[in-house]
Amino acid sequence: MLLGNQMNDQSQSIETVILAAGLGTRMKSETIKILHAAAGRAIVDYVLDLAESLTDRKPILVIGHQRESVKEHCGERARYVVQEDQLGTGHAVLQAAAELGSSVQGSTVLVLSGDVPLTRRETLEGLITEHRRSGNAATLLTMILNEPALYGRIVRGSNGELLRIVEAKDASDEELLINEVNGGIYVFEARDLFETLSTLSTNNAQGEYYLTDVIARLKSNGKSAGAMVAEDPVETLGVNSRAELATVEAELVRRHVDELMRDGVTFRNPSAVSIDSSVRIGADTIVHPFVTLEGTTTIGRHCIIEPGVHLKNVEVGDHVTLRTSTVAEEATIADHASVGPFAHLRPGTVLGRSVKVGNFVETKKATFGDGAKASHLSYIGDAEVGADTNIGAGTITCNYDGVNKHKTTIGAGAFIGSDSQLVAPVTIGAGAYVGAGSTVTKDVPPDALALSRTPQKTIAGWATKRREEMKKKPE
Repeated sequence: MLLGNQMNDQSQSIETVILAAGLGTRMKSETIKILHAAAGRAIVDYVLDLAESLTDRKPILVIGHQRESVKEHCGERARYVVQEDQLGTGHAVLQAAAELGSSVQGSTVLVLSGDVPLTRRETLEGLITEHRRSGNAATLLTMILNEPALYGRIVRGSNGELLRIVEAKDASDEELLINEVNGGIYVFEARDLFETLSTLSTNNAQGEYYLTDVIARLKSNGKSAGAMVAEDPVETLGVNSRAELATVEAELVRRHVDELMRDGVTFRNPSAVSIDSSVRIGADTIVHPFVTLEGTTTIGRHCIIEPGVHLKNVEVGDHVTLRTSTVAEEATIADHASVGPFAHLRPGTVLGRSVKVGNFVETKKATFGDGAKASHLSYIGDAEVGADTNIGAGTITCNYDGVNKHKTTIGAGAFIGSDSQLVAPVTIGAGAYVGAGSTVTKDVPPDALALSRTPQKTIAGWATKRREEMKKKPE
């Protein structure tokens, strides 16, 4: 919470307003930009996290475009107000006045943008501290950029005093040379903010009510306003295009990888890994390049994740080896298991301790007991495989009859010979053997042997005779 663990009246008096009404036309997307994902989460989720870390008061989310989709995604994490017409940032913040009600008196309002996900909590704590220390009516976060582009310029007086913010489209040639720009994050005293918002005009290049105009209005009314420069400009980077989304995602991934390395995880090439911010990895695990880890994936300690592994919502235990190009989704892998290379664990797969699923094995809704093995070239779907069972190469559980799926059950310690087809529904008893090349359509009792081969016929000398006949044929 605010300033470490100091949850007190100060944090209770903070109200957060998040601007999230714009569609984001430069994204060239049917989806509003704040719902685009970066490192596995919607952009707005990171901003909500920030708000929640600073105060127990739910943030006010100013919504407009695709409001129902935004509300469905954010749920109970926010209070909502609607900006029906997109009349500018000042107009957007003004919509929060009714929701705040009597909270306006004596409150501090933190204004964030729903498309700026990289700001650190420590930075906002510093901004709020500076605001209160200086007794300002408004304090904003700025950044120094070599190429200020379309950001609003920060105009200061000869003594460094903040005078105003001028939007790029309204700036003079001289003002465009200023490299200190507006980061779009503000702290206001609520009463001063909303009194001033009601006096704004649209006399500017875009015909909008600019929130940035509040600074000059406050100054003209004898109020103090200040600015704090962000140490790292990336913290105020907004997402307005696919290129900026990629930049934001790269920074989120870098931060998460750095955190994991501090906690004891080895990345052989940290810049060549795609990992969601929600992924958790235990100490002494080694992650090789070109690995993709998504969603709620958790990986235990002392694991080896080889190149090309792709996991989504997978739970991995300790001392597990995932070999090259293993793909898994919605699966569970217990301690000391080995999977791959080129294995595919589809949703519903559960591998017990010390299970081996080898190269070119595909599983789906299959449970493997401890120590079971399917080392190569098999499909095991809708199946329960007992502990210490061995499944030979080329085995297929024939689970689909064209209409319905059926289950195969294999008891503990069974041996399934290579190139076998187990036609479900079927049960192979514990300790039973299925001879190589068999098609099993009936249950096999425990400790029995099942065979369904055509008897082998051997003709002595046949090959020699065949070759001699071939030689006699005319060219």
